[in-house]
Amino acid sequence: MEIVTAVAYSEVHEAYLRDHPVERAHEANTNLYGEENLERADTIPGGWWRIRLTRADLLGVVLPWHKSEGGERELVPRTGLTVARAAERVRSGGADWTAANPVCTAKLRLLRAAPFTLLFVSTAPVDHPDYAELVLPPGLIHLDGLHRMVAWELAGRLGGGIALDGFLAGDPAALARPGGTGPGGTGTVRTGEERA
Repeated sequence: MEIVTAVAYSEVHEAYLRDHPVERAHEANTNLYGEENLERADTIPGGWWRIRLTRADLLGVVLPWHKSEGGERELVPRTGLTVARAAERVRSGGADWTAANPVCTAKLRLLRAAPFTLLFVSTAPVDHPDYAELVLPPGLIHLDGLHRMVAWELAGRLGGGIALDGFLAGDPAALARPGGTGPGGTGTVRTGEERA
């Protein structure tokens, strides 16, 4: 992960609403929840940072519980999964997973070819029930972009040295420890199967 510069929350909020309007007409518009997550993350000590993420960084982002937009099979259990493990769950679930989760599947299909947009992550979980039972090691934590990150990985769009822009809430130094993804380095990719 590369730290580009420190930014004010107002810049983060404005960037989020530019790409993800809360009032967008969409049957599964969850932009309001993303905006609320940013507000929660603004309380994490360390401020906000403009960042650039590699594929390895992105695959190691820890996702919170996700019930697949009301589907029959959760995409992410309450204990969390990385983007890499969530994408594998969709791949290995095949037609059964797809049929059990029509709204989530539709979002993933739509976003596979969507333009790359800003991602929002933090150094710590936010205060919300979907994050309460995460047991994965510390690292980058999802704030917004779950379907986008998983869809782009499923579509094979994250190779070739790509770097995606985003915002980080929290102190980047908290990530600079053995096994973490530190500023200026690639760190390690966590698959979600390592012990906490």
